[in-house]
Amino acid sequence: MGRFSGRRRELAGLRADIGRAGLDTLSGRKAPRSRVLLIAGRPGSGRTALAEAFLALAAGSYPDGVLRAALTTPDGAPVPIARTARDLLAALGAAAPPGAAEDELIAALRAALMGRRALLFLDDAGSAEQVDALLPDAPDCLVLVVSQGPLTGVPDVRPCTIGGLDSAAAVALLGCYAGSTRITCDPVAATTVVEECGAQPAALALVGGWLAARPQASVSDAAAKLREVTSDAGVEQSGRPLARALHLAYASLPDRAARILRLLALAPGGWADAHTASALAGCSVQTAQDTLAGFLAHGLLRPLPPDGAARTPAGDVMPPRYQLPGCLVPSLAALLREHERAAEIELARARMLERTVRLLHSARLAAAPDDAATEERTAELPAALRFPTRADAARWLRSRQPALLAAARLAVQDGGLDTLARRLLAALTHALAAHRGADGAAPELYELHELVLDVANRRELPLERAAALLNLGDLDARAGRADAALARYRGALKAARGTGDAYAIGRSLESIGATYHELGDWHRAADWYGRALELRLTRGELTDQARLYGRLGAVHACAGRWSEALRGLRASVAAYRRLGDRAGHARALSEVARVQEHAGRPQEALRTCQEALEYARLAGDVRSLAAVRLRLAETLERLGDRPAAELHRREAARYLEPPIPRRVPPAAEALTEAEAKDARERLERDTPDQTCEISSTPPQG
Repeated sequence: MGRFSGRRRELAGLRADIGRAGLDTLSGRKAPRSRVLLIAGRPGSGRTALAEAFLALAAGSYPDGVLRAALTTPDGAPVPIARTARDLLAALGAAAPPGAAEDELIAALRAALMGRRALLFLDDAGSAEQVDALLPDAPDCLVLVVSQGPLTGVPDVRPCTIGGLDSAAAVALLGCYAGSTRITCDPVAATTVVEECGAQPAALALVGGWLAARPQASVSDAAAKLREVTSDAGVEQSGRPLARALHLAYASLPDRAARILRLLALAPGGWADAHTASALAGCSVQTAQDTLAGFLAHGLLRPLPPDGAARTPAGDVMPPRYQLPGCLVPSLAALLREHERAAEIELARARMLERTVRLLHSARLAAAPDDAATEERTAELPAALRFPTRADAARWLRSRQPALLAAARLAVQDGGLDTLARRLLAALTHALAAHRGADGAAPELYELHELVLDVANRRELPLERAAALLNLGDLDARAGRADAALARYRGALKAARGTGDAYAIGRSLESIGATYHELGDWHRAADWYGRALELRLTRGELTDQARLYGRLGAVHACAGRWSEALRGLRASVAAYRRLGDRAGHARALSEVARVQEHAGRPQEALRTCQEALEYARLAGDVRSLAAVRLRLAETLERLGDRPAAELHRREAARYLEPPIPRRVPPAAEALTEAEAKDARERLERDTPDQTCEISSTPPQG
């Protein structure tokens, strides 16, 4: 954390406000929502530092932890409430469906906080609406808000408005940076500096850093320099203490360091590390790291928590991360526009995005199987960009995820580097999926696919539009939003037809069919599966044909159309046979047996199950063997052969962990050894030597 001084009265007031009676308590009712404390002050007044000091004192009373969220981006834009709610849910370890609406996420957050005793810190709130939407319906939680002004509209808020530090605390803070000796030698000059800085902590930190970088300079020199800052700092800013202090610190930097500092205004979310600074400025990683360390010592950056045990290829700890204070971002952005041409700014952004893409590519390779291809691709990367282990890559990805997502959003919003933005989105999607799996990273992937869709719409890229809509439709379908999924899939089909891409068209047709299948609309599901199958038949894509024949058979079976179901499933069996896919062949035969059983032909179902078992054995597929044995057990039980059914259940349980539960009445007893032996003999006797032939000709029409 940054250095902190004074504010004892404010801290005491905030602690007293926690237990102070509110309007509900005075009326004899239990407070329906969390108590809200507000720290209000201008940027640079030390409001966030005061909040952090309060959190350190109060955290012990809230065993469910401290949850943090910034409600405004460094460039002043409000953070969407839905994004904040999702981030807080993730911090609580609570799942939320990808793509969920704002109301659903807010309800999920309040439900997750119900019964908890947590401390919620909302930094840099821009409006009362942002805060009110996130307030927990949990009286035992506490909400601390930092804002520039009052939050009219949030009931029973306890405000703490701050300005400059008191004189003693301001001098002490200046001494934290400049050293106590110089302050003691010239207390009058120190008081003058405090007055010139308006006793604002951020301004005092910058002046103290300027003194720390100049051991030979006196405090009087700093006071004189501050008085000299007039028109050079800009007419409209000359009277603002923070602007004057920043001008003093910035003007004293070497040219290369000054350029790195103003380029940090481009860092996504204000987060920076050596790789980001190196890419922005086009310098070495070591030069960037040394410069950032100097900025930290001089009050220009704040430290962020380290990456744990993440290591570089040399075995060192990963370079530290920093946060650019939000109060400095507008001034640095103005300096950037003043000193850099538009083309240079765009080039710096491009270098940063390119470096990020390569780091993400490296993180993805770290999660790939160890083989010659992976080693070859890893060797092509510079040593500074390689991760020694998968765990190191995962830690880096986890700690940088907010900055990476912010980079993706800014790249798409900017619109000038869409090619690099598309590469960044693809690299981030692949890295997250590689380390967390498609389901684990689904919320982030949903947002990334929406960003891809934005770029595709802007650049009129129909194939990328189709791909993004298909991915979003899949996530909507998994979240149970069938209507939204159908709309996505139909949009993907329209875009894919515009390009004539057969794969995207077929995928869209099949996805629409699968959604109707899930909805129980068997007629429409069969229609769309049939359209997808026609396309696969014309292209001779046998694997897809086998799958679609099986899906058609399943839909007909759900509708009770046994003849059509058997026709489709037998065509699926034939396709898998031509492919030489024994596991698929076994699964399709097992489905044929299921339909035969429902159609009232148990003896045929038994023979088909036995045939499926042989193919599963030949395939050596454990899951297929288990599934077929369970199907066989159900068929035998319906035929009244309980001992043989129990034997197959035992065998299925051996294949899978955890064991598959028995699907028999609880009162049924286990088989005796004699019964098991008898069942084995009858199975061997009844199993045919050769599998029966099934026509490989697909059904017509």
